[in-house]
Order: sequence, then structure tokens, then C-alpha cells
Amino acid sequence: MPASSSYPLPGQPWNTFHAGDNLDVLPRLAPGSVDVVYADPPYNTGNDFAYADRFRDGSHPDRYAGRHAAWTAMMRPRLLAVRDVLAAHGAVFVSIDDNEVAHLRLLMDEVFGEANFMAQVVVNLNPKGRQLGRGFATSHEYVLAYARHLPGCAVDASTTEAVDEGDFPLTTDDGRRFRYLPLRNTNKKFNPGTAPTLHFELYGDPVTGRVSTTAFDGALALAPVFGDGRAAVWRWSQRKVDERPDDLECRVIRGRGGERADIFQRDWLHREGGRRKKLRTIWLAEEIGSTDSAVAELKALVGHVFESPKPTGLVRRILATLPDDVVVLDPFAGSGTTGHAVALANLADGGTRRCISVNSTEPTREGSNAHAAGLATVADITVARLTAVADRLGGGLEVVRESPDIR
Repeated sequence: MPASSSYPLPGQPWNTFHAGDNLDVLPRLAPGSVDVVYADPPYNTGNDFAYADRFRDGSHPDRYAGRHAAWTAMMRPRLLAVRDVLAAHGAVFVSIDDNEVAHLRLLMDEVFGEANFMAQVVVNLNPKGRQLGRGFATSHEYVLAYARHLPGCAVDASTTEAVDEGDFPLTTDDGRRFRYLPLRNTNKKFNPGTAPTLHFELYGDPVTGRVSTTAFDGALALAPVFGDGRAAVWRWSQRKVDERPDDLECRVIRGRGGERADIFQRDWLHREGGRRKKLRTIWLAEEIGSTDSAVAELKALVGHVFESPKPTGLVRRILATLPDDVVVLDPFAGSGTTGHAVALANLADGGTRRCISVNSTEPTREGSNAHAAGLATVADITVARLTAVADRLGGGLEVVRESPDIR
């Protein structure tokens, strides 16, 4: 469910855009009204910020240190504003590169709390690597993920896309795919000393495969043991074994001491119902897209008017970890990738996600492709893309330029 029943209301567009400084716009959003935030702030690569820096500290004698301090001062109040609008079950994902990842990690620890850290994902957006300049050919950036309150966070860090059918090589007579997993817990941290209720005898017949918590004719009494003979524990309780005996099978295997009987779980692929697999913390370009594919996406809609957009696949991977009716906030909307991704996700699964995008009205650089295309401000870039998205994909667009108030 969305964080707030007051926004978005039924019939409102998939995309709402606010033109203005995010530090002015975010306080106008209702506290706790956003489920997930994706932010792609300025990377502080040495160029001036596109956003007004009201907190620059000119007292630093070290110009390099002063630049980092100014960036941190720009980001802190914005992250605090993001925290205020984020629901208790919400999460925030922030893209960054090596210039500020260390400072951002510390800043997010400060604002959201170290205990709410979820992941530092490596994102392979430039598979060929940057060939200009000295040093290594950098081929990655990062996404830092934090929960508003980790114990209640709605993020399910898994995906159906990562499931490989090849991992399920066995097939039943009725066509269901599965694999065998040992019922014994293979992690030696779990043993009769640490999990005494999971150490008990089961009864199994390696001829028929039958497994039970009670003895039956032809059954062997089997206790969990590690390969070296030390006592282990099962992964399932006795109650769960009684509830799902058909998902277990007694089989003969060859161990260090020769053949022995053991008990295995039939782990099903489940074609329908959306089997999921935990996401790894390295996201490859062939999975989510690259900077090049992102430029192509944008060019197909409004032209080559933004230098380094994010691919919609990156945002869609984040959206896939959450329910399909979330309210999404992008406080540094740039070219409008997040709003585009929300529209694509809704079309793909029938979801009712809504996206609130915010971008500055700073002028575009003279001589830039955007300026030549008649896009006078960076906000105009976002509006152009989201307008094209609404025209081609549907979902509508609301643009708020003055005194935004969507409480």
C-alpha cells in the first residue's frame, strides 16, 4: 500500500513534476507520504553544482577539502528533508561515484542511522571503462541503499529475473522442475548447542523416499550430522516436516565413509507465483542497461539533451524490490529517468505506482545540446521527457511550477 492515502489520489497521473529547488519543494510534501526515494545527485566531479549551494564554507584553506565540505553541506539538508517525507517502511537509494561515495556513506549513516544500512551496490554502467585521463578505466558507480527503519522495511531484496531455470535440473512426471537441497543445515554456526530444538531424529526409507517424524515399517532413524560425523541440526522444525512431508525425500548418497542415507528437500522452481532470488550487490550493464543505452533511451524520446542519464533498467530493478503501488520520489530528477521507469513498470505489470520528480530551474549551459534544442532550464529537460513518456506510454503528467503544495 502507498505510504499515505491522501497522496496520490485515484485518478491522479503516474507522474507529477515540481520545478524548483528540492530544498524548497520537499517540505511541501506530507511527512511519511513517500515509499521509496531514488536520488541521482551531482557527483561533484569538479564542475559547479547545478543546484544552488547555500552552505558553502569558504574558510577551508585546502580547496580540495573545501569542495567536499561544500558538497556535504549541500546534501545534508536535502537528505534530512528526504527522511522527513519517507514512510516508516520506506527506503532510499542514492547513486554516486568514487568522488563522494565515502562522504555520502558517512552522511547517510548520520541521517538514516548505521543500523538502517542495507547495501552498497556496485553498478556497472560503463562496461568498456572510461578511456580518458590517467589511471584505471573506471567501469562502475555505486548505489547506496538505506531503510527508514530496517526492521519494518518493505524492500524485498530479491527478483524473479535472477532465477536461473538451469539451477533446477530435475523434473517430476507431471513436469514440475526442482532441485535437491540437504535438509541438514550446512552452516556450522547452527548445531545442537545453538539450535537444540532442531536436532532430532527423522525416519526415512531410501527405497520409497518417504520421510516422517514417526517410525514406520522399512524406515531408518536418521539424525543430522556434518560430513566429519559431528552432530548437526535440520533446517526445518518437526512441525514443518509434518506439514510438508511430500517436499522431502530420503536418498542414498556417497559420503566420506561410503554410502549412507540422508534426507533432502525438493526445492521447486514454481514457474507461476514468482519464485525470487536474492539480488547480488554487483549489477551488470547487461542486466540493467548502461550509460550508452540510457542515452539511446532519452534520444529516442527528446534527443541527446543530457550527458549522463541513468538507464531505466537501474530504477526498475529498485522498483522490483517493492510493491506495485508505491509512491516514488526523485528529488534530483535530471533527465526524468525515474518517471520514465515508473511508467514502464506500470505498463509491464499493471501497477499503480506514482512518481514525484523535482528538478531545478537552473539554466542550461549555452552551447549545450539542451540549450540548442530550446530547453532553457534543466527543469525543461525533465518536462520534455516526461511529456513524451505520457504521450507514448500513457499515465499522464502534472507539472507544478509555482507554490507547489500536494498535501
